[in-house]
Amino acid sequence: MTASLSARWHDLLTRCGATADPGPYADDLLARWAEPQRHYHTTAHLAAVLDRVDELAGHADDPDAVRLAAWFHDAVYRPDRSENEERSANLACRALREAGLPEPLVHEVARLVRLTTTHHPDPGDRNGEVLCDADLAVLGGPPEAYAAYTAAIRDEYSFVPPDAFREGRTAILRQLLALPALFRTPEAHARYDARARANMRAELDRLTA
Repeated sequence: MTASLSARWHDLLTRCGATADPGPYADDLLARWAEPQRHYHTTAHLAAVLDRVDELAGHADDPDAVRLAAWFHDAVYRPDRSENEERSANLACRALREAGLPEPLVHEVARLVRLTTTHHPDPGDRNGEVLCDADLAVLGGPPEAYAAYTAAIRDEYSFVPPDAFREGRTAILRQLLALPALFRTPEAHARYDARARANMRAELDRLTA
């Protein structure tokens, strides 16, 4: 998987006009995505989000900006910290400027990375809709894949006592289920919304039983 991801990064950065060798940036990013504290936010998650972006790319105004944002959206990830998205956006700015990418593209990538704090793009933000839908697509997977996702999330937050984790997770699920639309692109909504709501309701029932 690492070799495949590295190749995808090389093609993407070259296509976006990089003036620096993409290799060292790929090595740094892939090392970050493989850090030991990660159980869900791993290279497998990165690959899955990139695959979903590819599937939804026709909806985006700038699919490559969304792909770059996918690479950086969890590049900085500490489960016990609250500023991961901001630090990931700052990393994207530093790396992409150093690589020679145009400043408007750098700004758009950083904006998209920060958007994953809330996953609530404004109406008409087609790039944001694609990135957020790709990131949340795991919610609409088959029940066994959803169970693996929730187990991995619990492993990442193993330092949180069970009662506190249950309370926090319950609040997140209720917030998501209250949204009028979990997915903003028509394709993702049709593909994932109903199953995502069923998965989350089942998890909520288990947590509150």
